Amino acid sequence: MSATAPGQVRWLVTGAAGMLGRDVLSVLAADPQAEVTALGRADLDITDAAAVLAAVEGHDVVVNCAAWTNVDAAETEEAAATAVNGTGVRNLAAACAKAGARLLQVSTDYVLPGDATEAYAETAPTGPVNAYGRGKLVGEQAVAELLPERGYVVRTAWLYGEHGKNFVATMLRLAAQRETLDVVDDQQGQPTWSLALARQLAALGRAALAGRAPAGVYHGTGAGRTTWCGLARETYRLSGLDPERIRPTTSAAYVTPAVRPAFSVLGHDGWAAAGLSPLPDWREQLAEALGTPAFTELAAAARTSESDRAQ
Repeated sequence: MSATAPGQVRWLVTGAAGMLGRDVLSVLAADPQAEVTALGRADLDITDAAAVLAAVEGHDVVVNCAAWTNVDAAETEEAAATAVNGTGVRNLAAACAKAGARLLQVSTDYVLPGDATEAYAETAPTGPVNAYGRGKLVGEQAVAELLPERGYVVRTAWLYGEHGKNFVATMLRLAAQRETLDVVDDQQGQPTWSLALARQLAALGRAALAGRAPAGVYHGTGAGRTTWCGLARETYRLSGLDPERIRPTTSAAYVTPAVRPAFSVLGHDGWAAAGLSPLPDWREQLAEALGTPAFTELAAAARTSESDRAQ
């Protein structure tokens, strides 16, 4: 790596071609003090310890957005999923320990059992109910073990954004194809815009380098709570569509290979120790996200379809 100017911070973003990774890159691109290395899956296999060691060398902060994200496939391919979400994270943590770098590891609400009635604190006992969650927990444990002073686990949930497949985009696409949609209304969670999370990760990285943010677990999800049905209806309402086209149903109507937690509401008290505010309310994030080009295009097509059906 070339010499870095005084005041510059050397960032490494893994999984840089994914939905969250692309947003992290866009946030860091606006920071004149950030010197960024972007590595997608084709550039770096995080299960390759030697390659990870070489990639991390010379960096100050590593943001790991690389992950196995197919929750249902993990049920039959748990070893492969854990190789990425567990062993791969251990490789990154070990490399960061050697390089003296901070690691920001993006994790998930799925490490929790999902049986609570009040928001899970960052210190709540873990207890994943599916293979994906078990693998992600292995990654969290590696960060805590190998980077007790420089490791940061940021759990997120119900993530959507411009640059990948996600629930919000799917709802808008289906709005142009179907008169009504049945959407699960018995799972509680916190929709989170990937760009808002990317901004939070960048802020946490800077706070970590400045010595203001204690290592440990943070919850990077939107404030408030809703259901998938509630998210779909709010997406329609904000997009100028009829929210009554969304009809509530239960999880029993959509049986999947992997069990989903019924309650994925996380508490956000940890951010105060880092001098940072939690992410905004999920509705505020959604309103801003729907103003971005990819979503406005989908919404326009859905409104046209709705209007045509009404004639």
